Amino acid sequence: MAEPARRKDWLARWIANNVPTREQLEQSRLLRPVAHRVLAPALWRFTRRSVPRGTALGLFVGIFLMIPGLQIAGAALLALPFRANVPIAAAMTFLSNPATTPFILYASVYIGNLLLGRTADASGFMALVNANAGLSQWVAWLLSEAAPALILGLSVIASGCALLGYAATALGWRWWIARKWRKRHDARSSSLTR
Repeated sequence: MAEPARRKDWLARWIANNVPTREQLEQSRLLRPVAHRVLAPALWRFTRRSVPRGTALGLFVGIFLMIPGLQIAGAALLALPFRANVPIAAAMTFLSNPATTPFILYASVYIGNLLLGRTADASGFMALVNANAGLSQWVAWLLSEAAPALILGLSVIASGCALLGYAATALGWRWWIARKWRKRHDARSSSLTR
């Protein structure tokens, strides 16, 4: 019993130390123009509708928009019109990280090649990333055969992950609420039989 409590304490301490507070976000120079919209309390509540929306939105943006830094900002800004949970949307963008990015890129090129009937490879993209390529090199790559396959594959994978994430979160939320009700009902039943 003591081990799960220690894990929760560690997680709570880590969140308190590393996650910015709402007040810190309000003072941010970058967020100041849109702070009144982004920091609306409804977007920060954990509800049965906003959490699955935030999960789906964060997964889609995190996978499709493979630019670190823009992923979190993009997910937070897109949470506004979709009324999604901002912290969940931002957290879900971390699915695409330096460890998973090569797998996502190769899978997206593979899927794009299957759907388009092409034979492009992802090595050109990875070479541009590793070489810190300039704008002209990126434009040349975008006009090559690999870019359409990558973009189509990324959109398919991002959409699929978003749908799966939405469904899993919605089902998980329902299971969690049902479990809470069952525990409450069992506690009432046991207190009435005594």
